[in-house]
Amino acid sequence: MTTKYIIGIDGGSQSSKVVIFGTDGRIVCEASEALAPMYTPRPGVAEHPDDDLYDTIVAAARRVMTMFEGDPADIVGVGLCTIRCCRALVRENGMLAAPVQSWMDHRLSKPYEHTNDDVAYVTTTSGYLMGRLTGSLTDTAANYIGPWPMDVQTWEWFDDPATFDSFNVPRAMLYELQMPGDIGGRVNEQFAAATGIPRGLPVVHTANDKATEALGAGLRDQRQGLVSLGTYIAAMVVGVEYANDSVNYFSNFASERNRYIYESAGIRRGMWTVSWLRNLVGAEITQSAAEADMSREEHLNTLAATVPAGCDGLMCVLDWLASPTQPHKKGMFIGFDERHGYAHMYRAILEGIAFRMKQNVAAMEAELGFRIENLVISGGGSNSDVGMQIFADVFNIPVARNAVPNAAGLGAAICVAVACGIYPDLDVATQRMVHQADGFTPDPSRAHLYSKLGEVYADISAQTDVILERTYNILSEQ
Repeated sequence: MTTKYIIGIDGGSQSSKVVIFGTDGRIVCEASEALAPMYTPRPGVAEHPDDDLYDTIVAAARRVMTMFEGDPADIVGVGLCTIRCCRALVRENGMLAAPVQSWMDHRLSKPYEHTNDDVAYVTTTSGYLMGRLTGSLTDTAANYIGPWPMDVQTWEWFDDPATFDSFNVPRAMLYELQMPGDIGGRVNEQFAAATGIPRGLPVVHTANDKATEALGAGLRDQRQGLVSLGTYIAAMVVGVEYANDSVNYFSNFASERNRYIYESAGIRRGMWTVSWLRNLVGAEITQSAAEADMSREEHLNTLAATVPAGCDGLMCVLDWLASPTQPHKKGMFIGFDERHGYAHMYRAILEGIAFRMKQNVAAMEAELGFRIENLVISGGGSNSDVGMQIFADVFNIPVARNAVPNAAGLGAAICVAVACGIYPDLDVATQRMVHQADGFTPDPSRAHLYSKLGEVYADISAQTDVILERTYNILSEQ
């Protein structure tokens, strides 16, 4: 039997990744292209410069096709997954009329304002990129989170004119809605020529990046939870209905029609904080890593493993990007003394992420009325053995890492496998394509220590917010 292949595209906040999978879910080859730094000319504005989201996909796809040693004719389809909560303003010809507004941009918290006559369409990143890859102006309904005229229970535009009009986007400016798993179009001549991906391949809609990642991580059962370690860190469990009045979680679209992912409160600029630290002390880390003949990431994790649990009293509060409703919030390290160096700071970031997410997941569990029994960690941060063990100890449950840690691309490939008839449904496709790499079990003594320290951590912001808000108000008056 001829071996078949699937391309998964994962357009993220910091990089674009293109992976060629076998139909068993194993990676054949992959390439990643870093995005340019976000353009932030003033507070509240965050844009992806130029046409960076598309250009980086082209660059990564071109490289991966150069690596691919199989027959391109055996590639059955392309799955497209991109970051959520962004806004793309598109010309009549399908090109950008302005840079894509990031999910960190405060304009995304408000209805659309039409200030540029070059704008013919207002869409998401998935709609814009589907248009560039195929020429088809279709988009997945499962990426319309935020200020869009979307009825989250019917997965259609609001049919009530007054409600629809309140979002200030004329119907003629919106793309045609399709469902995750639908074929949105076929690779056009321009994308094929730029990348080497065969023209005419079906390009399959997925959902938003977090929901597609949940599918690629194998999340199909409420007994299992997922923590996605990305620029935005979130915890997820599967849901069966839209919860309209939840307090400690929200209902996100899943990668299949009329299914949902329940998502806890998260951490904005989560794993970005690791990059921030690495850049802050980059020269010292780079030199020490070179002397040890290892990568900077391996070096940091090796050093962090020598730091005791609790970091000798150092804690990190992960508020490097304040929300629009709490602009006074700031990231901080608290508890420095002469013992602390960048290894302590790195471990404190990992512990702070775990503490915050344990707090958020516990609140979600209490509201839902059940406890998760095991946890999957996905995203680039799952490559750290130290970080994985910290999660096992802080959550005090078994934690697993899958063979494909960047699960959004695999989730996109799973959608293609079903859409193109490789497997009959998502349950079978997930069973065949998602594979666990290794697991981590909690250490009772560290779990006990982290339980006590977690209580302290949960109280830090309540004590410091008053000071931070006073400072913010003083500086805002300048």
